[in-house]
Amino acid sequence: MDNYIDKLFNLKNKTVVIIGAGGHLCSEISRGFAEANCQLVLLDIRPKKLEIIKKSIQTKIKKEILTYKIDATKKNEHIKVIRLILKKLSRVDILVNGAGINDSTPFFDIKDNQWNEVIESQLTTTLFGCQIFGQHMVKNKKGSIINISSASAGPPLSKAFAYSAAKSGIKNLTQNLGREWGTKGVRVNALRPGFFPTEWNKKNFIDAKRKKSILTHTPMNRFGNPKELVGATLWLASDASNFVTGSEIIVDGGFSCMTI
Repeated sequence: MDNYIDKLFNLKNKTVVIIGAGGHLCSEISRGFAEANCQLVLLDIRPKKLEIIKKSIQTKIKKEILTYKIDATKKNEHIKVIRLILKKLSRVDILVNGAGINDSTPFFDIKDNQWNEVIESQLTTTLFGCQIFGQHMVKNKKGSIINISSASAGPPLSKAFAYSAAKSGIKNLTQNLGREWGTKGVRVNALRPGFFPTEWNKKNFIDAKRKKSILTHTPMNRFGNPKELVGATLWLASDASNFVTGSEIIVDGGFSCMTI
């Protein structure tokens, strides 16, 4: 049984690139891939965050981890980074598109630059990651891309207008590419987390009233822990999900199935 499970979910020595690796969710996803014995390549616009995550992982797992600073809203930086990666490694097997910011500005007060910053940080970065790393995977006829959707992808959550629009776009792009690359050996799926709040979220989005609304709408009656996304992510990355593409995998404590 152990050998069967190991073979089914084996990710040993697979190269995984994680964009936005310094973030609340993707830092934990990075640790999960490290535990699965993958070769990690961590990308983020914040080098200090990358070093913190790298050192944290390497205290437990003595394995080389590559880190690169990237402004994921710029296509040329994706091109530059993949060239640097392929100088050291033979291929990229797995990509996690996890860059992005949010904004809680009331609708009538949203300025053009605020809207554009959220859309670019979420949807445009996902587009560029899929284009540049996806092209490499299609050429190799093998790969798994995991985009980060949200409970706000539809129906949209209140107070997050640009974020909801961007996440809806990410879901649609994921489905589009799942269709386009279905016969090319490259799978594209989205992870749909429920509520895994950061301190920023708690300060800007989740007051006591909103918290009560969220938890009473979540059958498990609690927020998620980022560690609880790791299992679904590793499954999507592994050959255990070989017939899964264009899908949105929900990890939300039942939030999306709640009615009355």
